[in-house]
Formats: sequence, C-alpha cells, structure tokens
Amino acid sequence: MTTDLFAIPVEKLRGVSTQKAGELHALGISSVGDLIDYYPFRYEDYRIRALHEVKDGDKITVQGTISSAASLQRYGRTARLLCRVTVEGLLITAVWFNRAFLKDQLELGREITMTGKWDQRRRQLTVAESEFPDRGGAKTGTLQPVYSVGGSLTQAWMRKKIDEALNQYGAMIPELLPAELLNRHGLIPRREAVMRLHRPENTKEGQEARRRMVYEELFLFELKLQAYRAANRKQPDGIAHPVNSEEVRAFVAALPFELTDAQKQVINEITYDMKRPYSMNRLLQGDVGSGKTVVSAVALYMTVRAGYQGALMVPTEILAEQHARSLGKLFEPYGIQVGLLTGSLTDRKRKDVLAALQMGLIDIVIGTHALIQDDVVFRRLGLVVTDEQHRFGVNQRSILRKKGLNPDVLSMTATPIPRTLAITVFGDMDVSTIQERPKGRKPIKTYWVKHEMMDRVLGFIRREAELGHQTFFICPLIEESEKLDVQNAIDLHAELRLAMPELAIGLLHGRMTPAEKDEAMGDFAAGKTTVLVSTTVIEVGVDVPNATLMIVMDAERFGLSQLHQLRGRVGRSDLQSYCVLIADPKTENGQERMKAMTDTDDGFEIARRDLELRGPGEFFGTKQSGVPEFKVANLMEDFAVLEQARDDAAELTARPEFWTSPGYEGLRSYLRRETTLEGEPLD
Repeated sequence: MTTDLFAIPVEKLRGVSTQKAGELHALGISSVGDLIDYYPFRYEDYRIRALHEVKDGDKITVQGTISSAASLQRYGRTARLLCRVTVEGLLITAVWFNRAFLKDQLELGREITMTGKWDQRRRQLTVAESEFPDRGGAKTGTLQPVYSVGGSLTQAWMRKKIDEALNQYGAMIPELLPAELLNRHGLIPRREAVMRLHRPENTKEGQEARRRMVYEELFLFELKLQAYRAANRKQPDGIAHPVNSEEVRAFVAALPFELTDAQKQVINEITYDMKRPYSMNRLLQGDVGSGKTVVSAVALYMTVRAGYQGALMVPTEILAEQHARSLGKLFEPYGIQVGLLTGSLTDRKRKDVLAALQMGLIDIVIGTHALIQDDVVFRRLGLVVTDEQHRFGVNQRSILRKKGLNPDVLSMTATPIPRTLAITVFGDMDVSTIQERPKGRKPIKTYWVKHEMMDRVLGFIRREAELGHQTFFICPLIEESEKLDVQNAIDLHAELRLAMPELAIGLLHGRMTPAEKDEAMGDFAAGKTTVLVSTTVIEVGVDVPNATLMIVMDAERFGLSQLHQLRGRVGRSDLQSYCVLIADPKTENGQERMKAMTDTDDGFEIARRDLELRGPGEFFGTKQSGVPEFKVANLMEDFAVLEQARDDAAELTARPEFWTSPGYEGLRSYLRRETTLEGEPLD
C-alpha cells in the first residue's frame, strides 16, 4: 500500500459515491490526505454545564429529568412542544419548535440531554438538539467539529467520513517537521495534532493541537519563500545597475522639496538592490501622501542613467496621465523622455508610442494594464514599478516583469499593513516602509455627521471657499440604483449647483470620456472649479494641494482603508485640512468604522482595524493579491508565530545539509510537491 496519503483518491473510502466525490472536489478535497487535512473551523460544545455558570442568551447543554407531561400547541404551520424538566433541582421549561414527533418520547421520569439557547428570566431553554442517555447519547459531553460543507454534504456525513479516514489511514500521517523544531518550540507530533483537531477531548488538547498546526502552516509557507530565494539566488539572475551616486545626489538636491529621513533610507535600500546582480523584488509601503512617488522617480532616474528603460504601471488612466505630466516635467531638464500608454490612446498615437519604446526613444513609459499587452516591446527594460500593487493580479505583474531580462521590480502600496503581514501577503519581497510625514504637513481633522446635518456641511464648504480653498465631494454611485438607497454623483452635482449657485461645481465619474475626465480634473487642479463631485475614481494618487476639505457621502458603504485613501486626497500642503464623513452607522460594523476614522489618521492603525473588521481575504481581495488562505492560522492573531517561522525557515535553508541530509527529505519532498524548486517566481 502507498504511504502517500495524497496519492489515495478520496473515492477509496466506503460510501463516497461519484456525486459525493464531485462535491468533495469542489471543496478542494480529492485525496484521503486532503480529507484528513480538512480541519474544522469551530466546535459545537455539548459538554454539560451547570445553570449557575451560564448567562442569559448562552447556548448550553444540560442534563435533567422530564417532570411533566408534554403539551403540543399549533399555530398555523408552526408546532410548539413544551414540557417541564428538572435540572440540578431547578424546574425549567423546555421548548421545541416543529418537533411534534418527540411528544410520545418525552415520558415522565425519563433522563434527557438538551442543547439550546437559555432564557434566564423565563427559566426557559429553546432546544435545538436533544438526546436520551438510555439510547446512548453520542454527542453528550463532547466537542463536535464543524466543517465547511456544501451541496448534499452534511455535518454528520463529513464527520463520519473524516472519522473513517482517521481510523483507516491515521497511522500513516507523516511527520513533516524535523525533531529540532518540535523540541525547540515544545510541539506535539503531527499525527497527534491532526487527531486532536478532529477529535478534541477538551479545550486544552484542542489548543495544543492548534498551536502545533499553526506553526507548521506558517513555517511551510515561509519555507517555500526562503527555499525559492536560496535556490534561485545562488547565481546572479538580474541587472547590476552601474549607479553613479554623485548623479543621484545631484538629482535629489535639485528636487523642489527636501526628502524626509524615511525617504532617504528607502532610496538607500533601493540603490543597494539595484547595484547588485540579483533581480530586485521590493515592496515600498507608506501612508497616503508620504512621498512614495518621488522615491520611485529616483529609482527610474537611476535605471535610465544606467542605460535602461523604466515602466510605471498604475491602476487608473487619470493617475497615469497625472504621473506622465508630473514626471515629464521633473525629468525634462535631464533630457529623459517620458511616454504614456493607456487604453484610450488613438491607434495612431499608440503605434507611435510602441515604436518609440521598441527603438529605445522613450526612456520611461507610464501606463495602465495596457502596458502588459502582447504588442508592447521594450528595447532594454531595467526597472518595473507598480503603483497600488494590490490592485493588480499576480499574473499581470508577472507579465510585465517578463518583458525584460529579469528587470528590477519595485511595488508600491498606500495600503500600509504590519510588516509581518506584508511579508506574507506579498510573497518573496523585501519590504521598505515610509512612516514619516513630509515636513510641514498637518494631521487631517476628521468628523462624522448624519445626513440631517447637510446644511452645516454646506456651510463648511462655503467657509473654505471664502478662504480660497477647494472641496472634494465623493459619492459611491454614478446614477440611481434601485438596489442601493445612496446619493449618486449626478443627482448630487445638480443639487449642489442649486444650493450653492455662487460656487463653480464640477463633476467627475468613471463613465465620462477620457477627454471629459481630463477637463474636469484639469479645471479643479487649476482652481477653476471650487467643488468637485466625484465617484471613487479620485481615490488613488490625484494631487490638488489647494483642496482642504474631503466630504464622503454614505461613508458607511466604504471600507476603512478606502476611506483613508479618499481622506489622503486632502492635506497635501501646509494648509489645515478636514474630512467629513456623512454616514448612517446602522450598517454592520458601521459605527466601529466611523469611530476608527475619527480616532486616528495613521494609515497603519487604520489598516490594522480594517483587517480586524473584514479579515485578510476581503481586505486584500484574495484572488487579486495572492494572499494565502490558511486552514488554521489567523494572520491577525499569529504574528509572533509568523516571525518565528520565518526566522526558522531562513536559518534552515541557509544550511548546506538542508539540501542533502536524509533528515530533511520530508521537507524537500514537500517543496517538490509544491513546485517551489522549479524556478517560477513566488509573487
């Protein structure tokens, strides 16, 4: 018999029909190994509890004696069954709904175990499940695992199949971790941990099992990253940019503002990477307005001065056009040619840009996902910069990287997250962080108001206008929607023009033509319009230093990090800026989100709270960012374990014996199965 549980089809288990196998496959379970590794996400607690220990509304399991005849009441299609039960000398009322068939089984003096919701005031238990000890109550006194199921798969069926798999194949569960790691961290063996996760005797056992499997999961993830790095950095694989430090210093000195110490530190880290003959893969994260773009400009300058081309990929055309203008102006004195490539270019203009790129006449190209199309060819691509990197899928970034011979890659994000999480989410990247505000910037004051206070909000706009300042007014939708009762940009624009005829009010949304968007944004940037009503197309990167007021309508419909991005469109000068959130806090987590926004304007703290409220998958958009979905580990709770696992994996893969010793064959087999050693970059 094979000893590889992942090579045994799940159909080998008795009772797994073709239909059931198909439904298991949909859950990612195709082998016995997959089934055994399919862990419960919580447990139903059927352990007997004393009534004096429980609170009103608790779900509890109690054991007692039936002390009155059962009565059945009917209300239309609803049947309500009641009887009195003595529990610990206390007479309580037990209620079942739509369980009329139980009436004859509720015999006076019979022992019964019941699980349900406790009503303290009425001394009443609304029973969800019940068992009779004289029939051998299977669940009483246990912690029952609860699995994610779908289709015709039930909890009872899934529990039974996993139980059978453990009975038949449990002895074959392999140990993946070397003894040195088990001893170092006091971890129980893998087989014991897997058994306990599916069949915990008590809470302590379950916690020990979880601790072991959390470490294993995070260690194996980090091992893949470290093994890839170790296996692929034995030979130089990238471009060693011959950086002239004097030229870089002169370029930085000529900038119209002084860089912060954090920006200088990050530039040093990037320069070190670009000088080495290994492909740079660095994540630059920093709060909105922290000055990431100018750091990327220095890196692009270095690649051009070294004889290479640079590419900057951004998520929206408005942002691409803004960068093309600002970087074009910055690089013009140095004779560096900047090109723009977006989906809205005319065929003729597009052909001209493509030809200039291929011939090397364009030094730096800025564009949207149009940069990754097949007909985009570079003469000598040396550096790829992606802005708001979590908005591009793994494949999109990979395609752009492959348009050069292992060019250096700098990914930027204004969604700052804890460094440990950044390491995990963004894979095999070195992480640089800017946590310092540019000099002279003041914190943005944030207020949360209800819709009834709109008149006061309009007064705020007028006061800022009298000072010569401008206002962004953001809406979640473009036009009316029957499904969502939210203010839309087109209607709001009309209403504001009626309410404030003395002010010039512009409109910007995603369905406008590129020329219309350019005109609307250009008028606002030039100060021709005082208020710009917009959808979230201005969320990222748009820079108007004279805008001091950001108003967000229906703010409860936005995620915390998105609200923080919007807020970051103001406060980009030495003027005091404000953000007003107009919100109905009754939505799920609405009040917590508004409180978080008014409590702090620190993007790292905002991101932490957003992660707590939404979880990593939704926060990053799992499919887009490549954030791993762990079976047991929780990235918010298990930071310390992640750091330890990373250190252990780095130490192990740095040892020559890791790659040759029989003691590590299990881990090397795992890496081969995961194709980590086949040379594809982890992203």
